[in-house]
Amino acid sequence: MYIILGATGHVGSAVAETLLSKGEPVTIITRDAGKSEKWKRKGAEVAVADVHDVETMRRVFRTGKRLFLLNPPASPDTDTVAEEKKSLASIIAAVVGSDLEKIVAESTYGAHDGEGVGDLGVLYEMEQKLAETRIPSSIIRGAYYMSNWDWFAETAEKEGKIYSLYPADFCIPMVAPEDLGQFAAQLLTEPIDRTGLYYVEGPETYSPADVANAFSEVLKKPVETVVIPRTEWIPYLTKTGFSQKAAEAMAAMTDVTLDKKFEVSNSPVRGNISLQQYIAQLVSAKG
Repeated sequence: MYIILGATGHVGSAVAETLLSKGEPVTIITRDAGKSEKWKRKGAEVAVADVHDVETMRRVFRTGKRLFLLNPPASPDTDTVAEEKKSLASIIAAVVGSDLEKIVAESTYGAHDGEGVGDLGVLYEMEQKLAETRIPSSIIRGAYYMSNWDWFAETAEKEGKIYSLYPADFCIPMVAPEDLGQFAAQLLTEPIDRTGLYYVEGPETYSPADVANAFSEVLKKPVETVVIPRTEWIPYLTKTGFSQKAAEAMAAMTDVTLDKKFEVSNSPVRGNISLQQYIAQLVSAKG
């Protein structure tokens, strides 16, 4: 049995869908009982559990042998780092004594030790804590999620604009969540002793201007990139619903990316979905 933590998100759902399409037994963990029927219709088992309930989580983990671990992102109107550290501590506590034989965990480009670097520090801590459990684990460091641009599907259509903290011509590695999920599913089904640290990107690097052009092509209307100056990052983020601490964390992570203070691989795993394909699917899904 494969246990999927985070199946209601972009990447986790792709992991579950991929495994189910291959006839593999899957258990989805969700705290929202209302989402159970969708997965049951697809052939999955569903366990309703709160990520902070260590004992319940451990019982669920014991029903399977392999786990896909995605630390749930905290709501941006909270202190995201504090909340994500709490959920991570609960998950790691539940893993201990669970009898799992292999874990595949979703991390990110830029994960590194340090305070004041937002999710990058939390995910680095996850990598280290998993190593301490001595359960064979593979770590996926995914590039910038293309799904981060989902927020701007509405502004692209209604205003002809997308908003970016990065310069319009700043190219960064990006990847579609579906590609990450499919790769994670592959790692889950490999032999126990086949583990490693993997960097995963899309077919090429893209810039915010490329995102605007992709929306423009699909919507058949001009779409421009509005660049938020560095001095305005935190006010802009708080205006859009981020807490002060979450805005500060996002600004810190953006700084890391802009200054390119993160490891990359000379031979990353390459996904197949282009930015243009992703944006076309996004707009189609939103009608």
